[in-house]
Amino acid sequence: MTTITGVSVHDVRFPTAAAGDGSDSINKGDYSATYVELATDGPHTGTGFTFTNGRGNEITCAAVRALAPAIEGRTLDELFGDPLTFLRSVTTDVQLRWIGPEKGALHMATGALVNAVWDLRAKEAGKPLWQLLAEMPTEELVAQVDFRHIRDAITPEEAAAILDKGRVGLEDRLAQLRSEGFPSYTTSVGWLGYPDDKVRALTRQAYAEGWRAMKMKVGGPIEDDVRRARIIREEIGPDALLMMDANQIWDVDEAIANMARLAESDPYWIEEPTHPDDVLGHARIQQAVSPVRVATGEVAANRVIFKQLLQAGAIRVMQIDACRVAGVPEVLAELLMAAKFGVPVCPHSGGVGLCELVQHLAIFDYLRVGTSLEGRMVEYVDHLHEHFTDPVRTRDGRYLVPEQPGYSSDLKPESIAEFRFPEGPAWQ
Repeated sequence: MTTITGVSVHDVRFPTAAAGDGSDSINKGDYSATYVELATDGPHTGTGFTFTNGRGNEITCAAVRALAPAIEGRTLDELFGDPLTFLRSVTTDVQLRWIGPEKGALHMATGALVNAVWDLRAKEAGKPLWQLLAEMPTEELVAQVDFRHIRDAITPEEAAAILDKGRVGLEDRLAQLRSEGFPSYTTSVGWLGYPDDKVRALTRQAYAEGWRAMKMKVGGPIEDDVRRARIIREEIGPDALLMMDANQIWDVDEAIANMARLAESDPYWIEEPTHPDDVLGHARIQQAVSPVRVATGEVAANRVIFKQLLQAGAIRVMQIDACRVAGVPEVLAELLMAAKFGVPVCPHSGGVGLCELVQHLAIFDYLRVGTSLEGRMVEYVDHLHEHFTDPVRTRDGRYLVPEQPGYSSDLKPESIAEFRFPEGPAWQ
């Protein structure tokens, strides 16, 4: 019976802004992690994090410290013996909830803590997280989900039916993944801060390495977006997929007009074309730009926003984030709703460690929930993997199945020491 004896949090930031890595129409920052370690009376340490963009990381670190008493001194058996009580003890604290509720910095901190608990559970079981989830009995999986406020979209009974159906053919799907890997796309070719010659060179290199789906950032001057899209399309040819990401900068009518200009480059989807909370705006854009798909979700605040996007027919690709919401249980709710509405899930990734996390969620989704690879891809960004003890692995544009126990979330101690903000040598 493992007991969590302490919670420590580290403000870890990597200086990515100077090179333009991660730059888009709104964001240009230093990729950062609010990194949580759970000390225990056993042999394992649980780790988790949420991703931020530099300034503000101190706020999510403070939120983790405020939430930590909910799990300190408790055993894993206690937490998972009543998983909904555990989850709500973090998401609905009677006072802290006021500065959410279930959104923003507080919810991101919740994700960091909850993911650390799940990493610890997977390590204790000696399994990678995807396997722990895929093998879990249906009843236990359903018990993790807080259905409050989403029962009008999916009921526990409907969720159980989806998960039971997912047992059929699971071993065949797993064998396929081990043989072929999980489909992916790269965003590393098209950051908005890159000059044209760098975009062309990186696109050419990615194509040579086997990538057949690539994403570019849009949302600058439209003529620049059109020109950069033409460059990438010239390099990848007519058959590869080209996705576009506006990172929320456009108004609804502006998004529709700009996509009419960009349609010449045959975009597969337009991601975050407007404000992430504008469900009806997304629905209007989807109707206007079809057959181009609208994709969003990386900054969707919670399962309720996802519910509305799906109910309104506002998206044809759902993107989840591993740690903006309340960790594994809330992501499970999102995956189940997407399956019911028949919308494929393509997780948001990149940042610090997001690739490492979402590979587990995407694999579980395919094995047990969605059961089809059609329309499914995981984002890949070639940054900062060297700082993790179990970094993501790719081959020919596909993720390889992780094999080590846990959630692949352990940062190397030397990386924490080097990039801890503000005292680490990297920031001196």
